[in-house]
Amino acid sequence: MNAPQTSELLPAPRQLADIQAAIGECLLDKPREIRLALACILAGGHLLIEDLPGLGKTLLAQSIARTLGLDFTRVQFTSDLLPGDLLGGAVFERDSGSFRFHPGPVFTEVLLADEINRASPKTQSALLEAMEERQVSVDGHTRALPAAFFVIATQNPFDQQGVFPLPEAQLDRFLMRLSLGYPSAAAERALLTGGDRRAVLAAQAPRVDAEAVCALQRAAGGLKVSPALIAYVCALLEETRSAGLFRHGLSPRAGQALVAAARAWALIDGRDYVVPSDVQAVLPAVAAHRLQPLGTEPATALLERVVAGVALP
Repeated sequence: MNAPQTSELLPAPRQLADIQAAIGECLLDKPREIRLALACILAGGHLLIEDLPGLGKTLLAQSIARTLGLDFTRVQFTSDLLPGDLLGGAVFERDSGSFRFHPGPVFTEVLLADEINRASPKTQSALLEAMEERQVSVDGHTRALPAAFFVIATQNPFDQQGVFPLPEAQLDRFLMRLSLGYPSAAAERALLTGGDRRAVLAAQAPRVDAEAVCALQRAAGGLKVSPALIAYVCALLEETRSAGLFRHGLSPRAGQALVAAARAWALIDGRDYVVPSDVQAVLPAVAAHRLQPLGTEPATALLERVVAGVALP
């Protein structure tokens, strides 16, 4: 695909800034997390939000869907949720005397898999084909999902009771993992004095629609990536494999995710080319959940050492 001309990209920064500001009216004082979440969507990826209950994970997902003008379905994952509850299945209709497929909640544009790690591994794996292929196979038939299909999953920390850790294969399907953390003191005061943020969410109007989201994704995918920058990404991947910091290094698929996310980050800045700082900005969110540190130091801190060990192009 040829890279879009700069003139074609001029409306995008204003449009994307408006989207971020709208989401920020609901989720206060989290501009970086909002920008990362938007970059994840523009890169065509799925988002995993891991944090304690009550910190705005569901609100962020709802605000993203509403602001982007996308159909939204929320599924509360529980230990008794079955794959058929998610995907749908054939139901016998007495009037016609035949079975008819009834689509499940996965047939939407934004699927919020709330507390995904409370469901059994069997139900978690039911999402794998949908996330990777954007289609599902049920009763011997393959059915396509909407062109703008995203999974935004939330999960609770693993030290809480009643959770099933996501397997590595499913973690790898999420382009990014974010943590929101506690709000700042000023944001918390605004939350406590400004009323329910769900009322703000209900009053929001879509800034774009599904067609515009797909167009923005195509624009992001067409941004220029120089051979020198590809070499820089390859060097980062190799550093995670050879530095002795992780059990396993990043895979080529992780490298593809890193380039896609960096392109989206550059588009939000209004550029039609990618620079090393774009890669560095998205690296922790793209890579940390794919890595298992050998020691007790968290993956995000180790990734800083990876970046420091690779020369800039």
